[in-house]
Amino acid sequence: MSKRQSGVALVEFAFILPLLLVLSLLAAELGRAVYRYNTTAKAVRDAARYLSVQTPGTHVTEARNLIVYGNLAGTGMPLDTALGAGNVPAPTWQTAGSDPLINTVTVRVSGYQFRPMIANMFGARYATITFSDITATMRSPL
Repeated sequence: MSKRQSGVALVEFAFILPLLLVLSLLAAELGRAVYRYNTTAKAVRDAARYLSVQTPGTHVTEARNLIVYGNLAGTGMPLDTALGAGNVPAPTWQTAGSDPLINTVTVRVSGYQFRPMIANMFGARYATITFSDITATMRSPL
């Protein structure tokens, strides 16, 4: 009986290996998508924080550079190749209340898409994920 069982585990492993690879890659790509989203959300918060201490309507280009490149000058490699200045519409400043008057600035990224590294594997297709708008609003002391 033991001679008839030799090699069965190897055959079973060969059958299950593609499924394990697909699940592993799917988990890794999901982790990458969450990491990219969090990086972009942090950059949007940094830009809103930067604009909250500036005169309303100024330094918009620097804020876009902060989101796309991670610095005010707009130099170096972009933080994410799928994110460009076209994904960052002009920020909005608002005032509310009368005593005290509260000024806020809202920065937004729209149309941001995550593209997986591998389009398909073993017949499983990984689609591009389009995130909803990423926004941050900060109160301005000015």
